[in-house]
Amino acid sequence: MTMTAGVAPTGGPMTLRDWAQLLLLGAIWGGSFFFARIAVSEIHPLALVLFRVAIAAVALQLYLAIRGPSFRLAFPHAGLFFLLALANNLIPFSLIFAGQTELGAGIASVLNSTTPFWTLLLANALTADEKLTWNKLAGIALGVAGTAVMIGPGLAAGLGGPVWAKFALIGASVSYAVALMIARRFKGVPSPVIATGQLTASTIIMTPVVLIAYGPAGLSSVSPPVWAAVLGLALLSTAFAYILYFNVVASAGATNASLVTLIVPVSAVLLGFLFLGERLQLFEVGGMALIGIGLITIDGRLFGRW
Repeated sequence: MTMTAGVAPTGGPMTLRDWAQLLLLGAIWGGSFFFARIAVSEIHPLALVLFRVAIAAVALQLYLAIRGPSFRLAFPHAGLFFLLALANNLIPFSLIFAGQTELGAGIASVLNSTTPFWTLLLANALTADEKLTWNKLAGIALGVAGTAVMIGPGLAAGLGGPVWAKFALIGASVSYAVALMIARRFKGVPSPVIATGQLTASTIIMTPVVLIAYGPAGLSSVSPPVWAAVLGLALLSTAFAYILYFNVVASAGATNASLVTLIVPVSAVLLGFLFLGERLQLFEVGGMALIGIGLITIDGRLFGRW
């Protein structure tokens, strides 16, 4: 895996390496639902967020100490790291948890899949090299539609619920888009350092929140299988995944990195089919096809040849 330094985003098509990293990231984050499903059976969601970011931060700090580069590269950007932690972890996690108390997982997935749209709007307004194009707008629309089709009958059942809960999920997507704009500003900082800085700042923020809410006793009494799921969530789906994520931001730009939110639900459904014996429905296949067409449209090269 390339440890990309700096941010040199492009407005053009992604390279094969970019696509490979994005698809791998989508698969890893799709798999995070398996770990989370096990972990939340014994751990409160906010405490799980703390375990997730803290263990990942410690693992990455050890990685940098052994392999480098030095974490001292993060020190001049300390303020930005806390902003990134808020926009990429604390705010969206809190909004998602709040929204999902009233909304089903299906509508939550669709609203989360709008992240590329908000990212495209922000990038168009705030950057010089990621401007709005028709192929990106059409591709994102196809991707969101494909996510809605993948949910199928479950989407109609979850369309109810209060307006504030839906705005909370949309707010989380906007927060992720803002985080991508912040991530672009870490020019000259290697991706492992950005991931470590973000997760370390998230841990500093989350620790007092969870201790005040639950106390030290609320962080113990967890069974070994659940701890194994927490480690998988922290080491694979957080530490390693965020290095991939910031690699894609650095090499392909914020809008292209945000496309992972279209790949994650596809990954989650396919992993359930392959490893949990879940039945693959026809509408799910149709939704995946729409998402695939959307990604091809965003890439632009195939239609450009035509």
